Amino acid sequence: MSVNRYAATSVEVPRGLAGVVVADTEVGDVRGREGFYHYRQYSAVDLARSRPFEDVWHLLVHGHLPDARRAAAFAAGTAALRRLPDRVADALPAVAAAGADPLAGLRTALSLLGAAKGFRPVYDIDADRRREDTLAAAAAVPTLLTALHRLGKGLEPVEPREDLSYAANYLYMLTGTEPDPERTRAVEQYLISTIDHGFNASTFTARVVASTGADVAACLVAAVGALSGPLHGGAPSRALDTLDAIGTPDRIDPWIRERVLAGDRIMGFGHAVYRTEDPRSRMLREIAQGFGGRAWTSPWRSNGRSRRSSPS
Repeated sequence: MSVNRYAATSVEVPRGLAGVVVADTEVGDVRGREGFYHYRQYSAVDLARSRPFEDVWHLLVHGHLPDARRAAAFAAGTAALRRLPDRVADALPAVAAAGADPLAGLRTALSLLGAAKGFRPVYDIDADRRREDTLAAAAAVPTLLTALHRLGKGLEPVEPREDLSYAANYLYMLTGTEPDPERTRAVEQYLISTIDHGFNASTFTARVVASTGADVAACLVAAVGALSGPLHGGAPSRALDTLDAIGTPDRIDPWIRERVLAGDRIMGFGHAVYRTEDPRSRMLREIAQGFGGRAWTSPWRSNGRSRRSSPS
């Protein structure tokens, strides 16, 4: 006869595991009450304002910002990993034809990529090989996404170029036209601002799968699956649907009231961790205004409250 020695113990589990420490990390941290987050020892927003994407990628991988020589070597090395294996490229039309949304297609494509590149369980390989596999997967993601996007619209994929930066190459593969520096920099700053955000759901999911010793592709497929959920990476599209349904400012109150009375769910705005303005939103709003977007003042400011706002 076995006795559960924990049966008489009362265990209080916080909702959503809030405040529960599951691992240590030096990659980044979010301080929601201050409206601040950082990558390693640097302000993430400061990095987005002052550094190219590849430099921040190098920082996360190697733990320090590169000098000019190391930056050039890292950029060239990752650019060489953008091209897809023929077996993966040949399979993408079928994935796109299935009509899956981009993240669902990416899950399938990442599995194909891992198999084609021979990713082995991280349990069986050393740190250098794990790093190589991770860089290869990350470098190929824009190629996979843009190919699936174009195929879904009846267009041929555009081959990657090694002479363009990560952000410029992404836009080039998406549109087929080399982008201007201003648009490239805007996309680059967005990518930097969202490259990490603490131990969120998708990062947590990837870490759980990695802890089993699975290969890098399996870890990323799981992470993308978590990201696709409407309470994580899928939230912005639901929020945009809400804005489309409301239509005009005069309809905000009646639309919300109607949904509340009906007991419907309403997708919220803002990242739950911040108790003040999300610093990413502030920076991205400035970028949008630089392209002619209207200046915006939160209606919460006038009564002494602040609105939480977040791109993710």
